[in-house]
Amino acid sequence: MVGKTGNAKILEQFLADGMNVMFGNPGTVEQGFLDQLKNYPEMRYFLTLQETIAVLTADGYARATQKPTLVQLHSSPGIGNAVGALYQAKRGHSPLVVIGGDAGVKYMNMDAQMANDLVAMMAPVTKYATVVLDSRSLLRTLRRAIKIAGTAPMGPVYVCLPMDVLDEINLEEVRPSLVPSTRTAPDHAAISIIAAGLLAAKNPVFYIGDGVAYSDSTAELTELATLIGSPVYGVEFGDFIMDTTHPLYQGTTGHMFGSFSKEITQTGDYNLIIGTYMLPEVFPYLGEVFRTDATVVHIDLNAYEIGKNHRVDIGIVSDPKRTLAALIEEVRSTISADQILQATARIAAFASSNEEKLQKEIGSDDLLDEDGPIQMAQFTRILAKKLPENHVIFDEALTNSPAISRYIKPKNPGEIFYTRGGSLGVGIPGALGVKVAMPEKVVIGFTGDGGSMYTIQALWSAVRHQTNAKFVVCNNGAYKLLDLNIDHYWQEQGIEKHEFPLPFDLSFPALHFAQIAASMGVESVRVESQDQMEDAIDRMLASTGPFLIDLVLKSESNPEIVHHACRS
Repeated sequence: MVGKTGNAKILEQFLADGMNVMFGNPGTVEQGFLDQLKNYPEMRYFLTLQETIAVLTADGYARATQKPTLVQLHSSPGIGNAVGALYQAKRGHSPLVVIGGDAGVKYMNMDAQMANDLVAMMAPVTKYATVVLDSRSLLRTLRRAIKIAGTAPMGPVYVCLPMDVLDEINLEEVRPSLVPSTRTAPDHAAISIIAAGLLAAKNPVFYIGDGVAYSDSTAELTELATLIGSPVYGVEFGDFIMDTTHPLYQGTTGHMFGSFSKEITQTGDYNLIIGTYMLPEVFPYLGEVFRTDATVVHIDLNAYEIGKNHRVDIGIVSDPKRTLAALIEEVRSTISADQILQATARIAAFASSNEEKLQKEIGSDDLLDEDGPIQMAQFTRILAKKLPENHVIFDEALTNSPAISRYIKPKNPGEIFYTRGGSLGVGIPGALGVKVAMPEKVVIGFTGDGGSMYTIQALWSAVRHQTNAKFVVCNNGAYKLLDLNIDHYWQEQGIEKHEFPLPFDLSFPALHFAQIAASMGVESVRVESQDQMEDAIDRMLASTGPFLIDLVLKSESNPEIVHHACRS
């Protein structure tokens, strides 16, 4: 053969697009282009032991870089393993470019081993899914997919690459893909209307999400909120959206129950939604979430989300950064002295309320038993004092997250990433991906005992690729979030509280994460008493390789009951 096959040309295409890390798990039908990796040493292959890990590690990397990120999966069984993780990536608008092999176009009518409609499998969990049927459209299809993944609203894409298509000589030109600019802004008339409404409001409220982070408009958002004196709530976000110590930052709306969110959404007379969607809860409120006399404005690059579930009076498809900048300019030029005083008074009131709430929580932590079982706040208090400035937290602690955010407060973009999409297991591989993208940072991933067991084999990849990420497993012997959720359910249904279902209890047999980590070459320590915490944290921060703390927390689990009930 004269010339290069598609196996080589696809690697050249990815490198032309600046995609020099491939997160994957190999299979036979991908062997042709994986064999070509030896000829392209600038392409780093990050090996994971299961497809879910490949996707979640790539998701962390993509969130840290905000650029299209390459994932290699196997055929039907491989992409089947990855579907749950891709669901999370889609909900979080992660720009993953997923490629997977297939035996070949010539075999597609044979219904042979691993045969399936791969595009149909991937379509529900991707922004775009396709298969290349002709070698003359191989690179053109990849460039289309990369463009779609990287164009706001970003999201994962899937391209099936049959072996026989890749084995043919490919004469296509390699050139960088085009991701079009979406830096658009509304006309001045719309800006004037919104600015006037914000200034006239007595109780303006902002609701923001990852669209603010992805458009790099945190500074503009904060400036506009400060000018107006508006409280800011995060809605369905996974990245840094605002300095959590700012007096106007009020935390988040609900994740699980719409009844919690409705208490917030009913407060505002002028509601500005930016870069997110409302009603993201698992059990959303089915009625009107905003006051009938309130105005609702939604600004987003994702037109689908505007007015999807609730009334919107003004909807604008535009770039949050440019739109916020235009609003700032208009507000500054029209705000009155009285309106400045009102905004200042609102800021002072929120600052006082935030401080009162924080001191109450810290006061409760002060009362925790210093000789009893470990509680999360006791650990994070110590960790917060020792963290270097260049730290990054990946938080999948779920029920223990409030204790983390109470003492470790992100103030700048890139300092925090949260789980999103509702799937468990992102904490370890997500932190791993962030560390690959930010090797100069001290990256610590928090996860639970239940969530970590979905993806624990990611620790092996950390050692193989010498990725110096740190991990803390919050080990309370249960799916604690399920305990809290069913308790809420019992209250709603008028059911008397009783023992939690046994499937929620992980206490028997006990999971020893330090031993699991050590078996894969990760330095680790099990912390079972409060006097062990400080030394464990010092060891973790001083370690030059991956390190795991198995943090045994106060538990309400019943291993004896589980042991007896689960006998065969």
